[in-house]
Amino acid sequence: MKPMQQIRGISAVCLLAVPLALSGCGLFGSESASIDAPPPEVEAQMLQTSGDTTLDSGVFGPVAQDDAQTAVKGSTKTSKGTASGDRTTVFLEDGNGLLAPVSLSLPKSKDSTALKNSLMALVSKGEYTSSLPEGFQGVLPAGTEVKHITVDKSNLAVVEFNSEFNNYDPLEERKILEAITWTLTGQDDIKSVQLWVDGKKLTEMPLQRTPLDRPLSRTMGINLPKQGPLLMNSSAVTVYFSTTSPDGTQYYVPVTRFVPAGQEQLTAALNELIAGPESGNGLEMVMTQGTILDSVDAGQNGVVTVSLTDDMFADGKGVPAEMLESVVLTVAQNSDDSLVQIRLNGKESITDTDNVDYSKPVSAPEYLNELPL
Repeated sequence: MKPMQQIRGISAVCLLAVPLALSGCGLFGSESASIDAPPPEVEAQMLQTSGDTTLDSGVFGPVAQDDAQTAVKGSTKTSKGTASGDRTTVFLEDGNGLLAPVSLSLPKSKDSTALKNSLMALVSKGEYTSSLPEGFQGVLPAGTEVKHITVDKSNLAVVEFNSEFNNYDPLEERKILEAITWTLTGQDDIKSVQLWVDGKKLTEMPLQRTPLDRPLSRTMGINLPKQGPLLMNSSAVTVYFSTTSPDGTQYYVPVTRFVPAGQEQLTAALNELIAGPESGNGLEMVMTQGTILDSVDAGQNGVVTVSLTDDMFADGKGVPAEMLESVVLTVAQNSDDSLVQIRLNGKESITDTDNVDYSKPVSAPEYLNELPL
């Protein structure tokens, strides 16, 4: 089990005075321009933590055992980071201003061209705009080009953009870093990312000066809260809520939350899932008000057992698909264990509203949110 990333060494007075969601002037979001930006030391602490790639668990777990079932219908299971068919998962901005993983059909190859294509899909008004589902868009500035990508033996991806990369809205700076990092770290076992522009390594972002003194990894978080105090010695967990696209298709969105340090990671993550999303961000509750987390057991054989109680589903049938799928995705995000066994009201015989059988351990899909164009 990997420890939660921790934010230490910051003045308690300073942290308690600063809301978590802040203007795009920094790491904590881009939607609340009226709120003061965080102190530079908060930015620096988050990015120092981000550079610790040993804490990066990735969005999907390793390949499941042969008898495991796929939790999300229609997904294709392969080992982490490998391509199946022509699907590539990239992180796009949705209609709520959040970044969501979307599986696209992009050209594949055995060299860095595939990685370039995944980043080019993030370019506003770029060559792959017609391949994006309705309601989604890339966050890189129009005209951005990926000049080079190399991946070294430590699984660090070094990306060089042209100078058009610098022509972004300052309020989008944090979101751009998230989209690039989460897109690349879902492929080819890439663990971290370093940015260059026109032959020069970036030590900070050009507009809001977000520090880039070390590589970025998924421990930097994604879709951070826009309100609430940042606790001293807090830890970060990432959970998955659901929402719907303009055409009514359901999809899942990762959200990073901060919890007091010292809590067991999976327990903390699942309790945040039960607590639900922030109001007004377009995300939906995936649990009921009566859902209770009884226990989390990271036992042997790489199976995490999550025991829930919810009297609304006493017979274990017709359980909302988004409820069970969000549990699987959240466990996969916060643990090395690829398989999840869900028990509901003491029963393992569970069937969701999509008629998926959860009586055996399941794993997260290799490709998430395959949305119609």
